[in-house]
Amino acid sequence: MHRQDLLQRLTSHRTDFPDEATFTRRARDFVAGHADCFHRELMPRHVTASTWVVNPARDHALLLHHGKHNRWFQPGGHADGDPDVLAVALREVQEETGLHPDAIRLVDDWVFDVDIHTIPDDPHAPPHEHIDVRFLVEVDDTLPVPGNEESHEVRWVPLEAISRYNNGRSTWRMVEKTRRLRHRPT
Repeated sequence: MHRQDLLQRLTSHRTDFPDEATFTRRARDFVAGHADCFHRELMPRHVTASTWVVNPARDHALLLHHGKHNRWFQPGGHADGDPDVLAVALREVQEETGLHPDAIRLVDDWVFDVDIHTIPDDPHAPPHEHIDVRFLVEVDDTLPVPGNEESHEVRWVPLEAISRYNNGRSTWRMVEKTRRLRHRPT
């Protein structure tokens, strides 16, 4: 597998959000131009993958209080050279939540959201951008979620309260998409 899978995913991704449409175009151009786009050592940007975790009722999302950044985020992380961003996203949700793979249901293998955001400098890396490709997964919110050492806490948060944990534009966008899913006729 190589960049072609991600390029196809980005080409087929559609969004009603102008900022995300811009991110998607930038991501596609970057991936097309950088064979090493999946390596965290590539600066000033590289590809990451994450999941937006919702409960079956789609009225809560699972957030992690990230120890390194001291902020609440969805599960996700670096590709570390793996071009299969879907596999990366699923691996990250398993690692960061401590959930067994059987407890995590991929809603669909289409891209749920694309975001490009800046990571501030730290002792291990200069400021850089993450091109984050996100997938939608569902987890039974009655299951215990043990988390791991990277997170101070893992918590199910009602959609209407998520902005108190993370009021970033990309998080708002995923909440809005989740609300739209809940109101789609079946």
